[in-house]
Amino acid sequence: MTTTIATRPSVQDDADEVERVVTAARAAAELIAGWDQDRVDGLVTAVAWAVVRPDHAQALARLAVDEGGFGTYEDKLMKIQRRVTGLLADMRDTRTVGVVEELPERGLVKIAKPVGVVAALIPTTGPDATPPMKAMMALKGRNAIVVAPHPRTRKTSELAVELMRAACAQVGAPEDLVQSLPAPSMGKTTALMQQADLIVATGGAGMVKAAYSSGTPAYGVGVGNSVHVVDQTADLDDAAEMIVTAKTFDLATSCLADNSLVIESTVYHALIDRLQARHGHVCSPDEKAALQHVMWPDGGEIPALEVIAKPAATIAALAGFEVPPETAFLVVEEDGTGPEHPFSGEKLSVVLAAYSYTGGIDQAVALVNAITTYQGLGHTCGIHTSRDEHVEALAVGTQTARVMVNQSLNEGAGSPRNGLPFTLSLSCGTWGGNVTTENVNARHFVNLTWVSRPIPPRVIDEQDLFAAHWERNGQ
Repeated sequence: MTTTIATRPSVQDDADEVERVVTAARAAAELIAGWDQDRVDGLVTAVAWAVVRPDHAQALARLAVDEGGFGTYEDKLMKIQRRVTGLLADMRDTRTVGVVEELPERGLVKIAKPVGVVAALIPTTGPDATPPMKAMMALKGRNAIVVAPHPRTRKTSELAVELMRAACAQVGAPEDLVQSLPAPSMGKTTALMQQADLIVATGGAGMVKAAYSSGTPAYGVGVGNSVHVVDQTADLDDAAEMIVTAKTFDLATSCLADNSLVIESTVYHALIDRLQARHGHVCSPDEKAALQHVMWPDGGEIPALEVIAKPAATIAALAGFEVPPETAFLVVEEDGTGPEHPFSGEKLSVVLAAYSYTGGIDQAVALVNAITTYQGLGHTCGIHTSRDEHVEALAVGTQTARVMVNQSLNEGAGSPRNGLPFTLSLSCGTWGGNVTTENVNARHFVNLTWVSRPIPPRVIDEQDLFAAHWERNGQ
């Protein structure tokens, strides 16, 4: 009898399969290279509608919950609809074809050109909205995109890609502008990153590091661990509402969801009362200890999969205590930061750490820095206050890319209430190991050619440039 032993595909097999996908993507991109802005915008609009059309969005949201086990159907549906339509509105007047900017006084003209094939790395917590968000930005620049799903939530990302491919065909664009990596694996994702022209990596630190190590230009994101300051001048009802909104949305799958509160001591208890009134449960010291053991059983920095994006009652039950069924989130009171205080890190769950500070806004800034230095450097912080000087102190004194003022921290990914670009890729600058601090947007998906014409010579006056230096220090 002959026994057949299944063998794992080799590195070369993975590379060859990915090459076929990337080659098809390049051919598709070439077919739209000559499209004008109106036709490109029509393509992007078709892709957006294919995803947010009610029956399609509902199917995506349902599959994301059923397949991944993270978050809630209602919130995922809302996220898909709000993020995609918000991005479409955001990009409507953004030019990405031909001349996109003219500066006649400097003799400059900027011309946008495609970057090529984009590799989109998709996190398991965002398999539904992340692929269309990245695809819309890529297509806006006349690029092709290959989605690399997380194996755990592959079917959801593949459904999103299927919907977008149909939209491409509807407006006369090649379907291979949007593809999903077949039978995704680490080996294939690695090969894709090496063969693509640009990587946009959303996910864990390991994924982002792999993207930057691939040799291909990459936009990455930093570790989330957003911190929210509430000072003594805050509207506490509004602050509580915004905190709960961000923390509980989709059971905290967003990297922007509040992880820690830094509360001025004179309003600490008043805010905690308001959080409890909104179905928060403040853990006792024993409950906190039990929760810590369940969330970090091996003492690592990443919470256990069993608690990620799960309901509060489920997490409490795993830790061996009960909470009322209507409980929406858990609060642990904390006073330390760093590895010995894991609640100061990103919790990826409806668990919120609360700190009290005294001594003025400088102390709050110091505490935010201590928390984010452990995890979340460069990401996002926020403040509820009525004092502009407190906003300035936080903005100047912290190493964060976004400072949200009197808003939900989730609005850091773009909102009708602010001017931040809509995105699901939130970069964190060199603080977080990224190349930019921006919300990754459509302008990051084009190359710019700068045309320079001569202008009347500028007078460079040595006396004007160095006079102050000479006066202070001599020549």
